[in-house]
Amino acid sequence: MNILVINTGSSSLKYQLFDMRSEKILAKGNCERIGIDGYVKHEPSNGKPILKDEISMPSHSEALNIVIQTLTSEKYGVINSLKEIHAIGHRVVHGGKKFSSSVLIDDEVMKGIVDCAKLAPLHIPANLMGIYACQKTIPDVPHVAVFDTAFHLSIPNYAHVYPIPYKYYEKYDIRRYGFHGTSHRYVSSKAIEFLKDKPGGLRIVTCHLGNGASLAAISDGKSVDTTMGATPLEGLPMGTRSGTIDPALVYVISEIEGSLPLSETLEILNKKSGVLGISGVSSDFRDIMNMAEFDLDEDRAVGEVEDIKDVERARLALSAFKYQVAKFIGAYIVALGGVDAIVFTAGVGENSPPIRRGICEWLCGFGIYLDEDKNGHAENDKITDITKAGSSASVLVIPTNEELVIARDTMEIVKNIS
Repeated sequence: MNILVINTGSSSLKYQLFDMRSEKILAKGNCERIGIDGYVKHEPSNGKPILKDEISMPSHSEALNIVIQTLTSEKYGVINSLKEIHAIGHRVVHGGKKFSSSVLIDDEVMKGIVDCAKLAPLHIPANLMGIYACQKTIPDVPHVAVFDTAFHLSIPNYAHVYPIPYKYYEKYDIRRYGFHGTSHRYVSSKAIEFLKDKPGGLRIVTCHLGNGASLAAISDGKSVDTTMGATPLEGLPMGTRSGTIDPALVYVISEIEGSLPLSETLEILNKKSGVLGISGVSSDFRDIMNMAEFDLDEDRAVGEVEDIKDVERARLALSAFKYQVAKFIGAYIVALGGVDAIVFTAGVGENSPPIRRGICEWLCGFGIYLDEDKNGHAENDKITDITKAGSSASVLVIPTNEELVIARDTMEIVKNIS
C-alpha cells in the first residue's frame, strides 16, 4: 500500500510518499511560495534526479497538480499513475475536543475541522485548503485526518483548564490542547521500546525543539501535560513565537505602538518574537549559535560583526531558551512524580549538542547528567543514549518521524474500512 502524506501551510505544501510494506519513503518534497512566485523541491529515493525549480502555482490545487505530475513523471517519478496512491493522510493542526484520534474524512469530519478554525485561525484554513485540493485531484481514494492535538486530550482537567471564566470552556472549548502530538507520541513510544528493561510505567519528558518547540510530560505512554496551550503560541520561546508571557503585554504593546490593532500585535508575538525577537539575528538557531560563538576576546570584530551587542543578544536568546526548557522540564518532573527519561528530538533537539548540554546543566540538581562525549556524537538516524553513568534518569536523542505516524494511522484506518 502506497500512502501519500500531506502537510499544508498557508503558502506551502509538504509531502512524502510511503511504501507501507517496508515503510520506505519513495519520494518527498515541498512546494513553497504558493500564490507568490512558486518553488518546488522533489527528492525521489529511486536514484532519479532531484528536482529544484521555480514554478508558478497560484493555489494549493495547482501545487498538488505539480506534485502528482512530478511523482508520475518519467524523469523524476516513483510511480506510474495515480492508481498507485492508495490513500492520503493529512496533518491537521487542531482537532479540538471532538477528535481524540485519527479519522476517515467525510462531510461530518470536514464540518468538525471547519469548526476548529476558531481555535487555530492561522493553521486550519491552510489544512483545509490541502484537503480540498487533494479531494478534488485524487477523489477516489480514502482521505484520513491526523490531528496534532489528539495525543494530548488525555491531559487531566486540572492541567488543561485555564483560570478564566468557566463559561469560555463550556461555550467555546477554550482549554489547553497542546500540539506536536504526533512527534511526542512517536518519540515517547520509541523511548518506551528502548527502555523496556525498566520496570513499571515509564515517566518521560519529551522535548520537541525546533523552530516550533514544545515539551510534554508522558506517563506510561499518555500525555499528562504539555507546554503549548489553546494555540501554539503558549509555552517555550521559539523561533519567532514569544511563548508564555504576561498576557497584559498584548494591550501594552498595542498602546505603546499607537493603538496597534490586535491582529498586528498578535503578528508581532507569532512572527517577530521568540529567539528572533531577542537576538535580532535570525529565527534559525544555527545562525544565532554562529553569532553567539564569536570570540569577543579576539581582535576579529571589525568587518565580521557590525556590533558586539549582536553577539551578546545572540547569547542572551540562547540562554533564555535553554533556561525555559529546563524550567519546564523541572515542572514536569513534579507533575510526573519523578522522571525516568528526558528525550530530545526535532531539528534543534536532534542536531545541537551545545543546546542539549546547556539544558542539562540546569538539571544537575535532579541528579540528571549527560555524557559529553556521547552528546557530541549523537547519530542522526537512530536512538542515541547520551546518559552519563550515575545519572538519575536516561537522556536520549531520538529522531522524530511525524510523517510516518500519519502514514501508519492512515493505513490502519484504511485497512479497517476495506
